[in-house]
Amino acid sequence: MTDQPPIVTAAVLVIGNEILSGRTQDANTHWLAGRLTELGIRLREARVVADDEAEIIAAVTALSQRYTYLFTTGGIGPTHDDITSAAIAKAFGVGFGPDPRALRILEDHYAPDQRTPARMKMAELPEGAELILNPVSKAPGFRLGNVFVMAGVPSIMRAMFDGIAGGLVGGAKVLSRTVSCPLGEGVIGGPLGALQARYPNVDLGSYPWFRHGVYGTSLVARGTDPAALEEVVGHLAALIEAAGGQPTIDPVDG
Repeated sequence: MTDQPPIVTAAVLVIGNEILSGRTQDANTHWLAGRLTELGIRLREARVVADDEAEIIAAVTALSQRYTYLFTTGGIGPTHDDITSAAIAKAFGVGFGPDPRALRILEDHYAPDQRTPARMKMAELPEGAELILNPVSKAPGFRLGNVFVMAGVPSIMRAMFDGIAGGLVGGAKVLSRTVSCPLGEGVIGGPLGALQARYPNVDLGSYPWFRHGVYGTSLVARGTDPAALEEVVGHLAALIEAAGGQPTIDPVDG
């Protein structure tokens, strides 16, 4: 019997009042979900919390204990409400202050007359943190334990993640297959539930759509076993045909 790759899980914690107020739209979670899936890491939970120390500490503590990895975005800039770094230090019970490595990066980047207290604040990190380099605006993020702390600006966050992606250990890659049909969910919901019970290791999802005046449903099967997915796709096509519909099987999503 061959060994199965481990299941590696993750959570994303988005930090910022601007997200909760609707002023800024979160683009990071969607992007991270796709990249993590590519790496064989299953995103299991995403949360948004305010720039509130107690809320950040509670969320970081809970999520870092529950999942293999936790990725945070936001709250590590130069303003008074950027409190993520200090809050995470408290969550781990470690000291917090200027990091010599981060100071050197910012001193190399800014001329002496540009080294404002606000900018140099971004060199304050938890004790024992590993730096996450920032090739865009230089102020680094950091890793502490299984928590990766990154900027909220999408272009900076993506550059930071690309720098750490090679060091992440993924697990069994989740494959995806989609079968669409011009039938409503109510028509195929019963047989779909029975099929899910028959294949507990394959996640089945049903997603209704409306296109060009036609209602329909996309049935998505996700799992790590290609053979099981092929079996499920065949059953999905058969149950659609039995209900009077014409199935459309998409190519392997990977």
